Amino acid sequence: MLALCVTCLVDQVMPEIGVAAVRLLRRAGFEVAFPEGQTCCGQPFFNSGFHDEARELAKRTIPLFEPYQFVVLPSGSCAAMMRIEYPHLLADDPQWHARAQILAKKVYELSEFLAQFAPAWEPKEELSPLTYHDSCHMCRLLGVRDQPRQQLQQAGYPIQEMAEADRCCGFGGLFSARLPEVANAMSGEKLRQAQASGAAVLATADPGCLLQLRGLSASAGGMRLEHIAILLEEATR
Repeated sequence: MLALCVTCLVDQVMPEIGVAAVRLLRRAGFEVAFPEGQTCCGQPFFNSGFHDEARELAKRTIPLFEPYQFVVLPSGSCAAMMRIEYPHLLADDPQWHARAQILAKKVYELSEFLAQFAPAWEPKEELSPLTYHDSCHMCRLLGVRDQPRQQLQQAGYPIQEMAEADRCCGFGGLFSARLPEVANAMSGEKLRQAQASGAAVLATADPGCLLQLRGLSASAGGMRLEHIAILLEEATR
């Protein structure tokens, strides 16, 4: 059995992403559990320099997900926190460090998990072309670039790459709150490149990026901005 770690943004702002993720995973043949005690993974604390507080959240999160074979997240940034930063945070505590390392090997971003363990989708028809935005943590820390594109193409979406698919969207967690003018300028450039691709949809695998880009949706020229879980769920019904 696998566990869905739904993330704060999905839980509080975009619950439809979590619903789509569960449907996708079940459609692919997996039994999905949702540990109700889960809270924030600790990334906001970690990024703000409050490592003691992030460490306590890590110690709360690890036992919740230890019983499961896999932990799947619809977010590259939260997956990176659990897979990469938990072992670093707990490096000075041998017992917790060992537990963090074991958990890290079970953690997957959603499209990464589907690409590795799920059967290939059988598209019913060719869908509207889309362009894909690589979120920073997902492509730079996890090294996950091809898997979301593979999943989208298998489901029937032609991909029209934008000029700089891995250019930061401007979210950067607390960066967008501390320097909104800079963040919004970066978002505007991302949306301009997305529109220039000629695609009808801009897809991303990170809810934070989606939140930031939707905040400037008036500049998107009618382009649909959507999470990969929603698009895959629609295409594979």
